[in-house]
Amino acid sequence: MTNPPLIEQIAERVERLLVRHEELRRTNELLTQQVQALTHERDNLKSRLMAARARVDSLIDRLPAAAAAVAAAPASDDKEGAA
Repeated sequence: MTNPPLIEQIAERVERLLVRHEELRRTNELLTQQVQALTHERDNLKSRLMAARARVDSLIDRLPAAAAAVAAAPASDDKEGAA
């Protein structure tokens, strides 16, 4: 059993490094795509959240007026019921 010449050992290691480099490059590309997709999804969810907050704020702003109307309505019903 003789050891392969040094140049063959180096060539083999270089080939393995090239294969590993290509694997890492592909993995990096896939991860970059995932980050882009998740960033897009996050931005979409943020937009939906802001719209929902605006709707809730609008409903809250309407509550005092609605509460005053509801508070006045039973008082008039009580007067009608008492008469």
